[in-house]
Amino acid sequence: MEDYQLKIKNKLSVLPTEPGCYLMKDRQDQIIYVGKAKNLRNRVRSYFTGSHDEKTTRLVMEIRNFEFIVTSTEIESLLLELTLIKKHHPRFNIKLMDDKSYPFIKITSEKHPRLLVTRTVKKDNAKYFGPYPNGYAAHETKKLLDRIIPLRKCTNLPDKLCLYYHIGQCLGPCVKQVEQSEYNHYIKIVTDFLSGNDHAIIEDLKQKMMERSEALKFEEAKEYRDLIQHVEAVMFKQKMISSDMTTKDIFGYAVEKGWMCIQVFFIRQGNLIERKATMIPLIDDAESHFYNFIGQFYDLNQNILPKEVHIPSHLDIKMVESVVATKVIQPKRGQKREMLDLAEKNARIALNNKFELITKDEARTIKAIEEIGNAMQIQTPVRIEAFDNSNIQGVDPVSAMVVFIDGKPSKKDYRKFKIKTVKGPDDYKSMQEVVRRRYTRVLREGLPLPDLIIVDGGKGHMNVVMDVLYNELGLDIPVAGLKKNDKHQTAELMYGEEFEIVPLDKKSQAFYLLQRIQDEVHRFAITFHRQTRSKTSFSSQLDGIEGVGPKRKTQLMKHFGSIKRIKEASENDLIEAGIPKKLAKTIKENLSS
Repeated sequence: MEDYQLKIKNKLSVLPTEPGCYLMKDRQDQIIYVGKAKNLRNRVRSYFTGSHDEKTTRLVMEIRNFEFIVTSTEIESLLLELTLIKKHHPRFNIKLMDDKSYPFIKITSEKHPRLLVTRTVKKDNAKYFGPYPNGYAAHETKKLLDRIIPLRKCTNLPDKLCLYYHIGQCLGPCVKQVEQSEYNHYIKIVTDFLSGNDHAIIEDLKQKMMERSEALKFEEAKEYRDLIQHVEAVMFKQKMISSDMTTKDIFGYAVEKGWMCIQVFFIRQGNLIERKATMIPLIDDAESHFYNFIGQFYDLNQNILPKEVHIPSHLDIKMVESVVATKVIQPKRGQKREMLDLAEKNARIALNNKFELITKDEARTIKAIEEIGNAMQIQTPVRIEAFDNSNIQGVDPVSAMVVFIDGKPSKKDYRKFKIKTVKGPDDYKSMQEVVRRRYTRVLREGLPLPDLIIVDGGKGHMNVVMDVLYNELGLDIPVAGLKKNDKHQTAELMYGEEFEIVPLDKKSQAFYLLQRIQDEVHRFAITFHRQTRSKTSFSSQLDGIEGVGPKRKTQLMKHFGSIKRIKEASENDLIEAGIPKKLAKTIKENLSS
């Protein structure tokens, strides 16, 4: 029996029977799963006895240690579980951590109000409408209102009337005096529209259409007709729920083959405005996952808390009330129960429809890294970090690192590096510098180490990376190289002291994953290099012009958007951008030479 197995066995024998949370750790002592339990002894022991589905088996295979925290009640354990998940972001827990909050449409409280789409609600006396779980719908609705309602469009008031005024989409407060009563009139129209009452806008548009038609202005009449159809399309109600105007979210879920689908119906103004389905691989029982999900859901999206939350009747309402700061209802009959049943039905349908795709996705990711690990005879490379350099004849040399976790890109972990110590086009020394900087920081800050490092290159790149890792930093991490063929396509995976070719089927998911990794790190490095060159080019053309410092450069770019437009600008254009007359002339002379 291995040391870690003996340690786990001894810990299992002294587990308490009280409620609490447990934290599973991997070989790097990283927390990979947090769970809660009514009875810690029974729950934690269950992982190490009997058979499990594939996902739980994968978790257990990675466990090398665990810790536990005793709580007074199961509700306390749920609250602690949510706190620990938020703090540690364990890989096997429900992955809601990166979800964005839903957008709202906002009428600002400024002197000259604007319509905005925002994802944060502030106490700023503005009016907020939403949420719009579909971000596209929020932007389309705002775009429609911008065409109909002549509120201010620009962030900063210009000193002359713009195109929006001339086409009737702005009142022109930059030049004209606009009475507050006129703003109040339009704000009421927008408020009614966003509250579900589109009758007033449609009637107004119909009247304008008839006026244009009677005046024989048929093209304008047609535009209003099209606008009416657009309004009706945007405001089309998916389903009229009832005359009850209470804002509510309805949760239903279904479970099958080790997966859970949670369906949320968003009810606003008596209408089903949107629905959202979330797929979750089951590790614990479905009820525990549901409590965890709804707790994270409203913690992440706290601005959209409705007046009521409806949940299935078999759940523990006190557990949900402990993590949701609003009224929780378990409908037993009538229309509310019918909507709950409909949410559960949609969850079952979504699960059935997506199950095959889920299976295919796992084959592309989890199965692929397992295949890579087996082919290289190393532990499954859960975390892969890949590096690539980019430069043109040694100019503006940069490097980039991408991270794949469970076979999927983890973009929040991507890193960019500007080469600091290497002069000239030396790919090997550049790679050494970047790897040294990356893993010195990883060791210093206690960050997770990768299970596999991949470099875009062959023996030379692998040698310099291994030299830094093994001889300088004392790290024992597998290093592989990806070579390309004459057509610049991924051709071979090299590994080991003898730089052997790893036998992989070119049509396997493992090989496709390596191609994706190599393409992604190359794309990321090239993009960063172009950005760096663009900034350097811009800077070099303005450097040396007396009176043009960092603030002037930023001012020019903000106003014109590109160096090309700055070059094309006249002296008067530069002056209008806030540049003094004498300096504008100097800039024009330097950029024209």
